[in-house]
Amino acid sequence: MNSFDALLIVSFGGPEKHEDVLPFLENVLRGKNVPRERMLEVAEHYYHFDGRSPINEQTKELIAAVEQEFRNHGVKMPVYWGNRNWHPFLADTLKQMQADGIRHAAALVTSAFGSYSGCRQYREDIARALQAAGTQDLLIEKLPNFCDREEFIATMVDRVRATMVELPPPERSGAGPIKAEQLIFTAHSIPLSMAESSPYVRQLKEASARVAAACRVSNWTLVYQSRSGPPSQPWLAPDICDYLREQHAAGVHSVILCPIGFISDHMEVLYDLDTEARALCDQLGIKMVRAGTAGSHPKMISMLRDMVLNSDASPVLAYCEAGCCPAPQRPAGAGHCPAP
Repeated sequence: MNSFDALLIVSFGGPEKHEDVLPFLENVLRGKNVPRERMLEVAEHYYHFDGRSPINEQTKELIAAVEQEFRNHGVKMPVYWGNRNWHPFLADTLKQMQADGIRHAAALVTSAFGSYSGCRQYREDIARALQAAGTQDLLIEKLPNFCDREEFIATMVDRVRATMVELPPPERSGAGPIKAEQLIFTAHSIPLSMAESSPYVRQLKEASARVAAACRVSNWTLVYQSRSGPPSQPWLAPDICDYLREQHAAGVHSVILCPIGFISDHMEVLYDLDTEARALCDQLGIKMVRAGTAGSHPKMISMLRDMVLNSDASPVLAYCEAGCCPAPQRPAGAGHCPAP
């Protein structure tokens, strides 16, 4: 058992208002060779919501739920929060932790699946922030990815089951499993080169299969969303909107979308699914319902407490096994622009 004296929540960060959007995106894209036109295109996603990403508010809700869980179980441990790309920045948080006398902290990254951007890059972020803050004597250990934890799977099962009742009665009639095409899992698309050097796709398929089985869905589909690379660079496919068009042509009338690859209803979920995919479904005449993300579900919060108290963590400077999730090699113009 680890003797942590604090929990550090490490997240992506997001703008709070209109004037934050471009500086935030410049932080996200620094060193990634993304054309400015693409950055401005993504900025419009944020402007659609008055420049405010929901991710910071949802991180605050997560922290409040974890703090309450700690109090309920007699765990005396402060919870800190540091972001990769926006306030509160990780280096500033580390300085505060050191000033508060913290010496050994568990780091929870708000990403369930293994990939460069969802795991190793956060390790690198923490290592750089420790150096930038001058807090190298502060020991930070990243908690493991949790996509295979029973609590995460149970949370997503609850989210899907809660949504299934929203389908029109004909699709829910009978005692058998629902039609395969009605349940569509989504995750952020990443370049194939990144996917092939990480457990990302395997983990997504395994988690989706477990959720579908528990929901008594005999077949299911995993698709991707939020691709942002140039057409010349292969990314994970099919895209959610392309798949919806194919299913409409095949006679599908209703779908459940489950964004299993996202921990909270942040910008990519709100824009790419709730705005773009829903508009397409309305145009095609498809009934679309969307399952919630894990968020602050009680089973998730209980899982986080158990991870902090009992999980075997790995020192941030040790990284993963050799060759796992290496940093992508980006030729000029081939960067990508995430928009969480």
